[in-house]
Amino acid sequence: MDWEAVETFLGDIGSFIWGPFFLIPLLLGTGIYLTIRLGGIQFIRLWAGLDLGILRRKDAGSEGDISQFQALTTALAATVGTGNIVGVATAIGIGGPGALFWMWVTGVLGMASKYTEAYLGVRFRTTDEAGEKSGGPQFYLQRGIKGPLGKILGLSFAIFAVLACFGIGNMTQGNSIAQNLDHSFSIPTWVTGLILTIATMIVLVGGIKSIGKVTAGFVPIMIIFYVLGALYILIANIGQVPAAFAQIFTEAFTGTSAVGGFAGSAIIIAVQYGVARGIFSNESGMGSAAIAAAAAQTSHPVRQGLVSMTQTFIDTIIVVSCTGLVIITTGVWKQTDESGEQISAAIMTGEAFTHGLPGTWGHWIVTIGLVMFAYSTILGWAYYGERNIERLFGRGAVMPFRVLFSAVVFVGCTVQLGVVWNFSDVMNGLMAFPNLIGLLLLSGLVARETRHYLKHDPKLVATKEEVESFMAGRPGWQEWKDGDVRGSSATVRAPEDDLV
Repeated sequence: MDWEAVETFLGDIGSFIWGPFFLIPLLLGTGIYLTIRLGGIQFIRLWAGLDLGILRRKDAGSEGDISQFQALTTALAATVGTGNIVGVATAIGIGGPGALFWMWVTGVLGMASKYTEAYLGVRFRTTDEAGEKSGGPQFYLQRGIKGPLGKILGLSFAIFAVLACFGIGNMTQGNSIAQNLDHSFSIPTWVTGLILTIATMIVLVGGIKSIGKVTAGFVPIMIIFYVLGALYILIANIGQVPAAFAQIFTEAFTGTSAVGGFAGSAIIIAVQYGVARGIFSNESGMGSAAIAAAAAQTSHPVRQGLVSMTQTFIDTIIVVSCTGLVIITTGVWKQTDESGEQISAAIMTGEAFTHGLPGTWGHWIVTIGLVMFAYSTILGWAYYGERNIERLFGRGAVMPFRVLFSAVVFVGCTVQLGVVWNFSDVMNGLMAFPNLIGLLLLSGLVARETRHYLKHDPKLVATKEEVESFMAGRPGWQEWKDGDVRGSSATVRAPEDDLV
């Protein structure tokens, strides 16, 4: 088989899917529509979500497999990955500093999408044969949308998610880890592959509770570690920060002229790469985070929706901003190699940290950060994949999937992955499409129930008993509780006429 031709073919498909005439307007349009319909929920309820998810961390006495904090860190584990390091560099390298502005726009609007899909993930979750929560677009698209359309959308999402999990959630992440460790510390790729495979298997055998415990301890450390390094650089270059912000906002609407080896880009390029890489980083609208949200211990879908919404804020507004500002303030985005070409995105962030920190600390921070980010992504996507495997083939397929997924990590560490990268881009886009359609169709339900809940509990401090008192008699409330207890059947359905 001509793999170069396959890679080119998939690249062309991916460019269309993530281009300005298909997924980008749908993603932005959905984010704008949901922001309006939910009354700007990401602006007025952000602190309540941060308080519940990060400070209080759990909803005592509620049904679920893991705490709300663990659900948040599991979703963060899957999203805070190579997109926060290489993806940001790619966007700025091609689209200029203005691309970072459009990543911010995508993040802000994406918070409304993230809230909606997390709400739906909890609202339509079921309890499987093992007593574990199972939810996400593969369930809420079918259970929430009447007729064959819902079934087609739900099944499509499940298929695309399983395919994507082996690509962007597995082989590409393992390859990034192995290549960076080989380059930085001369560790053979097969050694890295073997260690990652064993480590992944140990965690996955324990299921979501094991993943939740690992990510709850691992993810905050890795984010703080990386952000502190970036903040040191920004403080050291504080004089360049105002100019960087001015450049970001100016060039978001004017494009960037050719500088050195940098090919000039128009505004459309800044928008395209800013939005595409922003979604690649925070996954808002893709539906993946709803799968983790569905496992959370929560007394109401609104509460977990707001907690999950903070994931996009942390990923894009904090981590992505740190990477982007370091690249811009150090001027590395304009740096060229010996041939006069712009340096590749793969090494751009490392070069920026090396320039900004003394000695070789910068290079080490980026390498270690990339390893931690990529491994956490493997764990998060493993859970996403198994929930969709269960949807397609039943609970009995979960353990074989865990073994296969762990083994494929080794493959990713030891082979070249040009085709896999392009295939992953295509699958990610195809995942997002049915989910976005579902978010629009189910937005009325989400808006109605969100208004009702926040009218009675705007700060998310109501007890489980208080929630029960003001939710009693609401459409679908009793059905949600009946299908949300341990041992309940995965076939429990809420009355269709109460859903939309």
